[in-house]
Amino acid sequence: MYNARKTLPYRIEMYRQLKRKRTLFAYVFVMSLPIIVALAVKFGTSGNSTGPTRFGSGTADLIGLATKGALNFTSTMFYFATPFLLVAVISIFNGDTVASEANWSTLRYLLASPVPRSRLLFQKLKVSLTLSAFAIVILVGTSWVVGEIAFGNAPLLTPLGVTMAPHMAIPRLLIVAGYLAINLLSVAGLAFYLSVATDVPLGAVGGAIGIMILSNILDAITGLGTLRNWLPTHYSFSWFDAFSATIDWTQMIRGASYAVMLFGILISLAVLRFGKKDVTS
Repeated sequence: MYNARKTLPYRIEMYRQLKRKRTLFAYVFVMSLPIIVALAVKFGTSGNSTGPTRFGSGTADLIGLATKGALNFTSTMFYFATPFLLVAVISIFNGDTVASEANWSTLRYLLASPVPRSRLLFQKLKVSLTLSAFAIVILVGTSWVVGEIAFGNAPLLTPLGVTMAPHMAIPRLLIVAGYLAINLLSVAGLAFYLSVATDVPLGAVGGAIGIMILSNILDAITGLGTLRNWLPTHYSFSWFDAFSATIDWTQMIRGASYAVMLFGILISLAVLRFGKKDVTS
């Protein structure tokens, strides 16, 4: 007997997405950041010497705190990854998911199975969000391992001048990871909406990345005043407050609330658009 709830199971869709080369590429992309930074700091040319420098001197200092142990290295990778790397990876997972099916001319066959349109969207959304969460976990895990190997273990020295022992620092890093996962929902929602709106995967992914880059540029223009508060990237670095002696949750709560609200609006628009869309591919 036909049961709409049993069509396109989560595990099947997850398996399909994990097999794709773009998934492997995205995760390798995330893992490469801490490795490249560690190699550059460990084996780069000296930035402090007044005389000639040579590759392999091991005295280069990209960001001083990054060399002060695994905890500091991980927090620095958050800083590097927030404005572009995580935006790009999450745009890939969420912007490619529906548009790629249309591009391959398989979308109409999925709907003819028959998979209800709303179920198809939500199953794909659940998988793309899961893959996005994996990317953040991989960033944290890789940064920690690379930092431990390259720089050892030491207390966390925050940019705010606070020193934290590991038992205090680890929960703070988990708070940062959790906040990033919620804050980046705005990117996921935008990319997913564009994936429904177009049949070109590159257009959906590139469109989401381009809009976020534009948002960062506009956020730097102080003349816009309070209008900047409504930009999707305005609260991207509010996780810095997690590194203060006493956590100030104000900006993180605002950023998370705005991201969830924007995500809900964009997903609702995607469902409405897909429900009326003439699927011919």
